[in-house]
Amino acid sequence: MIRGFFRLVGLLLLAGGFFFLVYDGARWVADQSLRFTRFGELWNDIHQASQQAFRTWVESHAPWLWNSVIRVVLEQPVFAVMGVLGILLMLVFRRRKPLIGYSRD
Repeated sequence: MIRGFFRLVGLLLLAGGFFFLVYDGARWVADQSLRFTRFGELWNDIHQASQQAFRTWVESHAPWLWNSVIRVVLEQPVFAVMGVLGILLMLVFRRRKPLIGYSRD
């Protein structure tokens, strides 16, 4: 049951990534300038205080992690971050292949 929930979350993240890919593509067609929505910008637009609180928490526990990993992720396009997270969740929580020659009773 929990596997199905995480696969659903992965599918929703993948759909969200596709949505932002189409959104950025439509903006490119309209403006004739290619500019992707960054993950940090989206998080800042949704809830700025939580991003600042997360930054202070990470910098208090592991200051090297902010500059080397999290800041790099925040600079990536939204469709890439959501797509990769969705694919990873769907792969990690996929159904097991049935064993050939064994009966599961």
